[in-house]
Amino acid sequence: MELKRNTVSVGEVKNVGIILIREFRKGDPLKPPNIVRVIKSRRMRWAGHVARMGEERGVYRALVGKPEGKIPLGRPKRRWVDNIRTDLQEVGCGYVDWIGLAQDRDRWQTLVSAVMNLRVA
Repeated sequence: MELKRNTVSVGEVKNVGIILIREFRKGDPLKPPNIVRVIKSRRMRWAGHVARMGEERGVYRALVGKPEGKIPLGRPKRRWVDNIRTDLQEVGCGYVDWIGLAQDRDRWQTLVSAVMNLRVA
């Protein structure tokens, strides 16, 4: 098996294993992107996409709906909605209806870019 390494300039798509990461850097071209910021911004982009879907779609129901049946003992499992709310709190929009906010694409894109540019400790 032959391994190939490609050199990529800023703004192009970089193949990292299975995940494709688009680099959003404007500063130092040698500094790699912070993977935590990339994951959070991708999660926010996906959540906005799903929120703009109709309520009859299965993905929307899985994201927003509540499961039926017995609740297991112990700490509740972390859901995608919980992660999205945490990301919004970090930006300063913690207690806003995020599904209604995602209907406006321009405002949602502003939030996604704000999550991408956050300082991660």
